Amino acid sequence: MELLEALALPPEGWTCLVGGGGKSSLMLRLVRERIGRGLTALAATTTHIGVEQGRAAGPLVGILEELEAARRAGLAACAAGTEPETGKLIAPPPEVLERGLALFGFGVAEADGAKRLPMKAPAGHEPCLIPGCAAVVAVAGLSALGRPIGETCHRPHLACALLGVGEETIVTPALLARLLTHEAGQFKGVGDPKKFRVLLNQADGPEALDLARETARDVQTWLPGVRVVAAALRETDCVKEVFVC
Repeated sequence: MELLEALALPPEGWTCLVGGGGKSSLMLRLVRERIGRGLTALAATTTHIGVEQGRAAGPLVGILEELEAARRAGLAACAAGTEPETGKLIAPPPEVLERGLALFGFGVAEADGAKRLPMKAPAGHEPCLIPGCAAVVAVAGLSALGRPIGETCHRPHLACALLGVGEETIVTPALLARLLTHEAGQFKGVGDPKKFRVLLNQADGPEALDLARETARDVQTWLPGVRVVAAALRETDCVKEVFVC
């Protein structure tokens, strides 16, 4: 099963990725799955990603002329500007996102940053969801489980305030699920649970998959009906289990 099917993503519109633990890998996999089906896909960022991450999805386009040329030339591109100070990719102008969706039909955007950590709590200005997006996928790495929040979470002080625990607290499936589903956590700004999905990455063994199952049950306790997918994004057959209640 491919991720497009496992996550039940709408075939049109923007899918925004939030959280930590594999957003860039997920974005690239979704683009490649679309290409493999002979379908178009536009990758994008509304925050910051590395240049190589963007280029892996397709040619970089930052203005309308580049966008339209990329669509004539192929099935995929990455819409982003460049930050002069750091050289990192940043959000393109709104008209590029709007025109890009019209040209490509399906878009997937990294809308959150996590400093390569497996979980995060959003600051006041986060996440940077694209208005009217069709779906939001919250990503978390199972490697956070069994370790202190202070070591595994981006903005741990915000996560601790949200969860009512200290930074030395060990992350459990229940705590991870609450962070994923809280309106001040990864569910922030989503509003409609029907648009929301959860991907638990790093389910690369029996023990990790058991932890994914426990986390999925807790996620669905807080948000009944939300689709949860356990995956190992570094593996060829990455979808391990789909949880739908």
